[in-house]
Amino acid sequence: NGSGKSVFKDAKSAEFIAAVADKESLPWLGGLPEVVVTGRANVGKSSLLNSVIGRRDLLFTSKKAGRTQTLNFFRVGSHPGRLFVVDSPGYGARGRPEWGALFNHFLETRKQLCRVFILISAAHGIGAIDQAMLSSLHSQIQSFDGIRWTLQAIITKADTLKANGRAQINQIEQDIFRIAPTCLPPIITSCPSGGIVFGIDEVRKSISHACGIIP
Repeated sequence: NGSGKSVFKDAKSAEFIAAVADKESLPWLGGLPEVVVTGRANVGKSSLLNSVIGRRDLLFTSKKAGRTQTLNFFRVGSHPGRLFVVDSPGYGARGRPEWGALFNHFLETRKQLCRVFILISAAHGIGAIDQAMLSSLHSQIQSFDGIRWTLQAIITKADTLKANGRAQINQIEQDIFRIAPTCLPPIITSCPSGGIVFGIDEVRKSISHACGIIP
């Protein structure tokens, strides 16, 4: 069916494997494909990943921005797993230089990394720090000798938009393409605790395809 659901269907089998605070501690995980998720603090990363992985409680969600301070590895699929989703520390005002250094080292050296997802808040649009991150990721892709990993944006919290929401989304899409032409078209998502969830199957499908797993 191409939905990506089959990899994620057994949510109970998803498992937290490792939290890494420095590059010397990066684990060897049998060479399974990986995707990493980045975004500024409080963009809704934990809520999105809990929805994608299918577990309400696997990632800690917090009203306090900047809670994630390590690269956190989550195995998806029943043992020995199909792929890893890696949650990275939020960048921005509450981010710290050493978190960025660890993230950059991961991007530069991780052979099994297939895709980087950058989260952009629908409500806030692309700020200066998002722009810098998009530009940096685009530059890294251009510096590759052949394809190593691909870049895709995910627009979060689309449920918070009012009547002119479509125009705001269009503007964000245009900004992303202008800053990072190598970025794949963004996936628009919403995963409020009490409202309508959408875009999650598209994210699952994108992760599966990036990792070479065809459902």
